[in-house]
Amino acid sequence: MKQAKVLKEFEKAGALLNGHFVLSSGLHSPVFLQKALVFMNPKRTARLCKALAEKVRKEVSGDIDAIVSPAVGGIIPGYEMARQMKLPAMYVERENGEFVLRRGFPLTKGMRVLMVEDIVTTGLSSRECIGAIRKMGAKVVASACLIDRSGGKAKVGTKLISLAQVDFPTYAVDDLPPELAAIPTSKPGSRNLA
Repeated sequence: MKQAKVLKEFEKAGALLNGHFVLSSGLHSPVFLQKALVFMNPKRTARLCKALAEKVRKEVSGDIDAIVSPAVGGIIPGYEMARQMKLPAMYVERENGEFVLRRGFPLTKGMRVLMVEDIVTTGLSSRECIGAIRKMGAKVVASACLIDRSGGKAKVGTKLISLAQVDFPTYAVDDLPPELAAIPTSKPGSRNLA
């Protein structure tokens, strides 16, 4: 699936938003990708994840034993990628501010894991998820996401495979352009959810 088609899927879902957004990373941007609007449509989600699974199969050698994603945003694409690849799906969630594997998920030492994320901006959630996986003794063979909005600059600690790589502008709060600063902010992300 070509990058333009991926972005078209977001547009059709009404998920490519313009305004003044505070991203989960804390950075500000005039563009927000509201992936929840994409994920509410199972057929659209399946199309995107099928394309990403095909790309992963081409770029990762060897078997993959499981998919692990960070909660909340990575749960749906992680599950759908696991369904497409016929693998178990697990997720990490925050406990005392750190990602941990809970709920009896059977991730064991030596397992080969694909970390699946929804959208990567700075790579923080991905790095934290990968850290939790490695702490369990599993090996992260690669990371995958639907959209890398860092333009390829985010470092997650493994190879990052994305369906689309875009470079939407982001700004620190003390470095906002005047036209963005004049617009009220919206914070639609999930990082600060309990």
